[in-house]
Amino acid sequence: MSDSTLGAEGLQRDAADPLAHLRELFVLDPGTVYLDGNSLGALPKAVEGRLADVVSREWGQLRIRSWEESGWWTMPERVGERVAPLIGAGPGQVVVSDSTSVNILKALIGAVRIARRDDPARGELLVDEATFPTDGYIAESAARLTGCTVRALAPEQVPGAVGPRTAAVLLNHVDYRTGALRDLPALTAAAHDAGALAVWDLCHSAGALPVEADAHGVDFAVGCTYKFLNGGPGAPAFLYVRSGLQERFDSPLPGWNSHADPFAMTPDYRPAAGAARGRVGTPDILSMAALEAALAVWEGVRIEDVRAKSLALTDFFLRCVAVYVPDGSAGTGVAVRSVTPAEHARRGSQIALLCDPAEQAEPVMKELIARGVVGDFRRPGVLRFGFTPLYTSFQDVERAARVLGEVIGGAR
Repeated sequence: MSDSTLGAEGLQRDAADPLAHLRELFVLDPGTVYLDGNSLGALPKAVEGRLADVVSREWGQLRIRSWEESGWWTMPERVGERVAPLIGAGPGQVVVSDSTSVNILKALIGAVRIARRDDPARGELLVDEATFPTDGYIAESAARLTGCTVRALAPEQVPGAVGPRTAAVLLNHVDYRTGALRDLPALTAAAHDAGALAVWDLCHSAGALPVEADAHGVDFAVGCTYKFLNGGPGAPAFLYVRSGLQERFDSPLPGWNSHADPFAMTPDYRPAAGAARGRVGTPDILSMAALEAALAVWEGVRIEDVRAKSLALTDFFLRCVAVYVPDGSAGTGVAVRSVTPAEHARRGSQIALLCDPAEQAEPVMKELIARGVVGDFRRPGVLRFGFTPLYTSFQDVERAARVLGEVIGGAR
């Protein structure tokens, strides 16, 4: 298949794309293909004006009155309600507050405390061995704080490993290196069958594919909002607590913001009802306001349509790579192969290409960026390309694969 054929196909597919109009809602450089939305999403155009208003009017003029008059106090729950449908959660179960790391600690210790109230013998945490490092660090800390042990294993080993001593299982919905999608329904069911609770890290799936947290009985879930949700650098994370567990959720960080009557200023702690007990301290209003404005791009968008486009984009990218990228026998001598599962049911919204030799991943990515194709790399040797269906076009995909072929083929 020729370059012109794939280029023409990209044009045709963009013309038929029902989500193509959403691209106009983002700040994008026409000379750049941005495929790093799995690390930091592009800026939605509405955010700049919203932040200007928050700074100049709400903070600058109303000042402390804005906690009530501008709705600052209720923002964690209000923004949580915008996130909820994107992860398949009903009302009152998601709060936006703090960072991913902090929320994982809340969720994991909260899960252990619930499990141990039912059965004090449950003293084991199962953790995804390929997890993003923070999850592992937090799990080890949670184990020290609760007297548990930690066992790291591959997600597919969980059904055979979870048992009567297991308190909770912490898993990543999508592997951050390879883009592999885990079987959330089956793994959640396996944890429940053994009497354990399921805690899911949704950082690489929220906003990219259906999660259906309620439908599959997820107990706790945590996710960042600066990737596929485009909330901006350092945007606050979200915490999902299943409604049936909320009254039993004993947060390890009982801050004044999660008190049932915060302004009573009493020395004894009484947790708020619902998802609000996942709050801790004073919310970050500027970051929260940016996220709230960013989430407006989802109005009228079905996550199922986003998933369909994601799979189409990644399929097209793999086809283009197969045509454009040499096998390593010529040019720079570098070869790549996909380590992202080919099966749609096991693929997130990312393609990870393993470089051979592995040390060439960093220089290859630097050269791609210099030529206007922005992705990133992870050691050892993985080139990562994230596809955000709200603004990534099929023409972007074709160009990215073509430029990758030029770089690996040694063209200048």
